[in-house]
Amino acid sequence: MLEYNINLTEKRILITGAAGFIGANMAMRLIKDAPGAHIVGIDNMNDYYDPTLKEFRLSQIEQLAGNWTFIKGDIANRVLLDELFTKYNFDIVINLAAQAGVRYSITNPDAYIQSNLIGFYNILEACRHSYDNGNKGVEHLVYASSSSVYGNNKKVPYSTDDKVDNPISLYAATKKSNELLAHAYAKLYNLPSTGLRFFTVYGPAGRPDMAYFGFTNKLRKGETIEIFNYGNCKRDFTFVDDIVEGISRIMRHAPERKQGEDGLPLAPHAVYNIGNSQPENLLDFVDILQQELLRAGVLPQNYDFEVHKQLVPMQAGDVPITYADTSALERDFGFRPHTPVREGLRKFAEWYKKFYM
Repeated sequence: MLEYNINLTEKRILITGAAGFIGANMAMRLIKDAPGAHIVGIDNMNDYYDPTLKEFRLSQIEQLAGNWTFIKGDIANRVLLDELFTKYNFDIVINLAAQAGVRYSITNPDAYIQSNLIGFYNILEACRHSYDNGNKGVEHLVYASSSSVYGNNKKVPYSTDDKVDNPISLYAATKKSNELLAHAYAKLYNLPSTGLRFFTVYGPAGRPDMAYFGFTNKLRKGETIEIFNYGNCKRDFTFVDDIVEGISRIMRHAPERKQGEDGLPLAPHAVYNIGNSQPENLLDFVDILQQELLRAGVLPQNYDFEVHKQLVPMQAGDVPITYADTSALERDFGFRPHTPVREGLRKFAEWYKKFYM
């Protein structure tokens, strides 16, 4: 296992996308686990999905009464970002801000270029210039990548050693671009950075555009849910607490700065998968979701699920399976996501009942 080389006590930590699903959970974890740290969150609070859900997450953070500052703003705004870096002198940056969603990227590419490329470039530039004038600067940049970078990879489970040169969606292409840019900045400017390929994250107060959340909304309204590829899809569903646990460990170890034989830095850059390593058939997943919605009282006990399900073809940009090889995560950090799907969906269903009913 790797030894931690960053102590979070009294650090200044920036979380981008802080009102998002993973960002808000990460902020709450750090407020609890990093005594004396100053957590700064930024989010543009866009309306890709209902902003009231983002406001709810922020209220949960604020209830913890930690050393927390929230800024409503966009990482695509270079001037704002530079001002924040100058004001707070961040030690650690966790970049979770991104325009998410494979299907949305097909019809709304501008949002992905703005947030995932321009926004991420601004983060890299701000981190680079944090070293100006001999300043210690950013010790570790941790950023979100995605399992989407694997595209239609036929080899499973997906390993970070696999080639990922054939994205099948613009979203995947932007995430792969993030990894390439981060590696280049690590090499050129000795910026320690780690990319995390997340696998189908779910849980309470998640994103409404994700299948489990969207299915729940439609079933409640008596609408029909569409199950793609006629149900022959498998997804490596990963509970949000496991994602946060992975980030909290990885952020404490920045890839080491080393010199190469040419006298130039070896890129202090790493990439890890964070996934449950147990792909679930989509039909089985939906069946468990149905059971937990009944148990939580979200749906009535006599609900007829069969008349509300439709099997449909695969959609453009989708892949038949996602499956994480987490051996590197286990080797380096002694951690493997482990939350069973039923347990995670039970927590989601119970939250949904309280929030919406």
